[in-house]
Amino acid sequence: MDKYIGLDLGTTTLGIAYSDFLGFVHGKETFRFPSDSYSKARNRVHEIVKELGIKNIVIGLPLNMDGSEGARALSSKRFMEDLLKEDPSLKIELQDERLTSVSAHKTLSELNVSHNQRKASVDRLAACEILDFYLRRKGK
Repeated sequence: MDKYIGLDLGTTTLGIAYSDFLGFVHGKETFRFPSDSYSKARNRVHEIVKELGIKNIVIGLPLNMDGSEGARALSSKRFMEDLLKEDPSLKIELQDERLTSVSAHKTLSELNVSHNQRKASVDRLAACEILDFYLRRKGK
C-alpha cells in the first residue's frame, strides 16, 4: 500500500499526519508558522516529504456547509498549487474536511484532554481524520 501525508491547513498552523504501509494513520505534528506565511508551511511539508519518503499528499479542503468554496478553500488550493510548482513529482489530492476540526475537538473533549492540550493537538488530529477518511473512501 502507498503511504500518504495528510494536511490540515490553517492560517497559523498546519496539522500533519501520515499513513504507513498497512494504512494506519499516525499524527506527526502541528507545525506553527506566522500568520499567512505559507512558504514556511510549504518548506516544512517538503522536509517531511524527504524525511518520510512520501510523495502522496492529501490536503483538507474546507468547504462551506453548503458545499461552496470560501476563502479558506481557495487558500488550500493555492497551497497545493504552490507545492506542485516547487516539486512537480508530488501527487496531491484535496479532501473535503467539513466538520473534521469539530470532530477532533469532540474526541479530545471526550478523552478529558485539557483546553491547552486540546488547542495544541486539534490540528494534528484533524489531519489524521482527513487522511483516514480519504483512505477509507479510496478503499485503501
